[in-house]
Amino acid sequence: MKLKELNYELPKELIAQYPLQDRAESKLLVVTKNTGSIAHHTFRDISTFFGKRDVLVLNNTKVFKARLKGKKETGGSIEILLIKEIDKGIWEVMISHAKRTREQTKIFLDNNIYATVLRKVGTRCHIAFNAPVRQIIDHYGIVPLPHYIKRDAVKSDREDYQSVFARREGSVAAPTASLHFTKGLLNDIKKKGVQIAEITLHIGPGTFKPIRRESIEEHTMEAEYFEIPEAAARMITGAQRVIGVGTSVCRALESYANTGVTSGLAELFIYPGYRFKKIDCLITNFHLPCSTTLLLVCAFVGKELLFNAYKQAIDKKYRFLSYGDAMLIL
Repeated sequence: MKLKELNYELPKELIAQYPLQDRAESKLLVVTKNTGSIAHHTFRDISTFFGKRDVLVLNNTKVFKARLKGKKETGGSIEILLIKEIDKGIWEVMISHAKRTREQTKIFLDNNIYATVLRKVGTRCHIAFNAPVRQIIDHYGIVPLPHYIKRDAVKSDREDYQSVFARREGSVAAPTASLHFTKGLLNDIKKKGVQIAEITLHIGPGTFKPIRRESIEEHTMEAEYFEIPEAAARMITGAQRVIGVGTSVCRALESYANTGVTSGLAELFIYPGYRFKKIDCLITNFHLPCSTTLLLVCAFVGKELLFNAYKQAIDKKYRFLSYGDAMLIL
């Protein structure tokens, strides 16, 4: 499949820059695969589409304040995106202007706190700090909003860019389909006899990595750590329908289905032609053109129906991307 087939025109004004004050008041576009129908609702209505013996699967990952702003010894501004700790006190990171930053460069967060670039590994760097990283994240860390949100993070993003069931810290991006749920809405869903299973997939920067190959099959996905507890696996196995909340849940469950492994690295790249083994229904946001997340949804619902749904969403001024509206695919 050629990358250009997954392109569409996304008006800039439809890219949500802030979330709605009430999470559950987002629009909900409902697509039914068997009939090809497309209907418009409010996310607050979502429980009406669920029934007994359905299992709703949530990703309980928690976003940490992974972005740091500093200055090099020469005075030039630089940003660090923490990815993961690879050894005690040593972190894999992405930094701005990496090509112009040499090994052993010090990046100062203030006069006394700094990071040292130990080595450069491809487009990434390994760095070490002169103070405990936990303290640095707490004091200097910034919510790592996606590049298409054209503003600085504000205090409210600490709560807004986090699901209400976020528990296990480790992501540099939110599982954005999760952002529409409220505690009240989850209670309403439980009252309908729906079981709720929590799994973890820590979302890395690969979720934003552009596809640079003309043939999508040549793209390589970055691995992301996932974990499916035994109780969640039992619920999923016994479900009448498995409803995945977000592409991260989909990737974790399909990795589990393909390997039988309940924890480890999800390396699966899902694109049109893939046969789904665990996911029956999917809740997702509206994704960037030519992105890996759009490819996954396209594989699940079919390109023609998905692009018809996106056209309706654009015509009806749905809000797109992380802080935008939602889609339910049945």
